[in-house]
Amino acid sequence: MNIIIVGCGKVGQNLAEQLNEEGNNITVIDQDAGILKEVCGRYDLMGVMGNGATHSVQVEAGINDADLLIAVTGSDELNLLCCLIAKKAGHCQTIARVQDPVYNIEAPYLKGELGLAMVVNPELAAAEEIARILRFPSAIKIDTFAKGRVELLKFKLPEKSRLVGMSVKEVVTKLHCDVLVCTVERDDGAYIAKGDFVFAEKDIISIIATPKNANDFFKAIDCKTHSVKNVMVIGGNKMTEYLCEILQKHPIDIKVIEKDRNVCNHLSDIWGDVSVINGDASDKGTLLEEGLDSAGAFLALTSSDEENILLSLFAKSEFSGKLVTKIEKTYYDDVVKHLDFDSIIYPKNIASEMIIRYARAMKNTMGSNVETMYSVIKGKVEASEFIVGENSPINNIPLSQLKFKENILVAAIIRDGKAIIPRGYDVIKSGDAVVIVSEAIALRDITDVLK
Repeated sequence: MNIIIVGCGKVGQNLAEQLNEEGNNITVIDQDAGILKEVCGRYDLMGVMGNGATHSVQVEAGINDADLLIAVTGSDELNLLCCLIAKKAGHCQTIARVQDPVYNIEAPYLKGELGLAMVVNPELAAAEEIARILRFPSAIKIDTFAKGRVELLKFKLPEKSRLVGMSVKEVVTKLHCDVLVCTVERDDGAYIAKGDFVFAEKDIISIIATPKNANDFFKAIDCKTHSVKNVMVIGGNKMTEYLCEILQKHPIDIKVIEKDRNVCNHLSDIWGDVSVINGDASDKGTLLEEGLDSAGAFLALTSSDEENILLSLFAKSEFSGKLVTKIEKTYYDDVVKHLDFDSIIYPKNIASEMIIRYARAMKNTMGSNVETMYSVIKGKVEASEFIVGENSPINNIPLSQLKFKENILVAAIIRDGKAIIPRGYDVIKSGDAVVIVSEAIALRDITDVLK
């Protein structure tokens, strides 16, 4: 596809890199000549310097032949204007990043009136992910397939867990749990789990299961399965505002600590049931006085990555609840992964993945049938959902008889609204939704899994 990306920030760069690797023709637009030159040189892309909300710049970028324009600048208004001009000038599909809660309320109207294919809100998407994690605190990350019928859950194996020393193939026979182990991360290594792989302490494991079976599995290995009852949130930003809105629908007590009194007043006006404290969370006395030691979860969501990391280190030493840390700068990856935090939230990565899933789905009319895609282990392992066609060569053949490529795992089959965790004797049928876990290679069709 021909794709134009307006804005070369972190989200724009992530999109340019991944969509370029998948064989799309990418043109990037930015007003900063230095950043534009760096991005184009790094990924071998076409670049146009200028304001992406002007017709002339879009024409220079090839809007007349574009299939998709993605506007991910730092300005909501500029992104919406870029998409409006693109719809008038090129008749292509458009995606806008919109972060302000005011615009979020108007999202359905904006989509309809401006003809947007998608409105992406990184702060809202991150808040939704945090809410899923608080529902199931043993998990580091939770993604869903088939409208929530199947979940991909990532968790860290605690010390002295029943799984330590057990092999992957023994999970079903010894624990009597219908789950499928997909991947294991150990130190700097990442593995698609095979039957003889043996678990060790502190492994990071990803499983595929229905919500009920996942709950049974975590009970069997003595991990927490009850949702968090009270949370302490540091930072009163947009993400916190969205999170309060989501958590208000659940029996969860929320306490927000924020330095800016005006922000505190704003949150108090909106959410009367939320306890908002005007204080400095970098003062450990404030955290202890406000009940850190008894909190079910501690969420470090300030605008500073450095502050979030330091707050999380202190919280980890003072309480045993769920720890969630927001990180914006992806170059902190190597540092953060050695700090043994629970869940790391990268809003910009979440936004990128949402857009990439849509871009892949667009290719349905171009020979692809990818419905949904998630990054299981960044840059190494992906999980993709496919809809199987009537004449697919994999239909009605037991999985054990199919010749799959190396490091390919059929993780789930969804048929008639029910999820099947597949074994060797199961078959795939026309109309099934199938979840495939694979090394980070571009799977554009279900048949790409075969040798």
